[in-house]
Amino acid sequence: MYQFDSTIRYSEVDADCNLTIPALMNYFQDCTTFHSETVGNGVKALAKRKQAWMLSFYQICIKQMPKFLDEVTISTYPYEIKGFYGFRNFCVTDKKGNRCAYANSIWVLMDITTGRPAKVTQDVIEAYGQDEKLDMEYCDRKLLIPQEVETKEKIVVPSFFIDSNHHMNNEKYVTLAAEYVPNDFKVSELRVEYKKEAKWKDVIIPVVAREEKRITVGLLDESQKPYAIVAFLEK
Repeated sequence: MYQFDSTIRYSEVDADCNLTIPALMNYFQDCTTFHSETVGNGVKALAKRKQAWMLSFYQICIKQMPKFLDEVTISTYPYEIKGFYGFRNFCVTDKKGNRCAYANSIWVLMDITTGRPAKVTQDVIEAYGQDEKLDMEYCDRKLLIPQEVETKEKIVVPSFFIDSNHHMNNEKYVTLAAEYVPNDFKVSELRVEYKKEAKWKDVIIPVVAREEKRITVGLLDESQKPYAIVAFLEK
């Protein structure tokens, strides 16, 4: 397990001073990158090996978003590495130890030279260790876009969406998708299936399907193939 403490900043909250979903995802991302750095598998080490961990799936459950100035602890628990897959939980707790939000995530180790998955070596497995799987209800990783959708205006990927892996950062897909969620829709769970990388100047075509207590957003390329599928669920 790896964890760090933080205070919710004004730059991380919405109009009601609640932590935003993209800011929550950035906390999770920071936690896993901090963890990787401490065990010798950080950004520079991966770049030297021509490798990168790519996020394949996210399931994020929200009980109560922290507010501006709340003190929180962000934790991550790698619970299994199998083949080229890594499985990792996250949790945000308040200063009393209550869960605010928690998540499951599935990662793929990629060879950035070939663009193909790379088997995780034993030394990396031992460096991360293995924690107990978080007690939560786990969902299926595959998401579908409903047939009846509304197509939105095209989006061109700006340069500031690009991270050190030279593609659009994981959180940015959700930032785009969240634009199509009404303010009165109270998100209790978020699921994201990442299908392929969007890069600088790529064109994204959002399609939106509204069902009872569920909004699905497909972020498609110009041939109608998804970069990512994002599902927002309401209790």
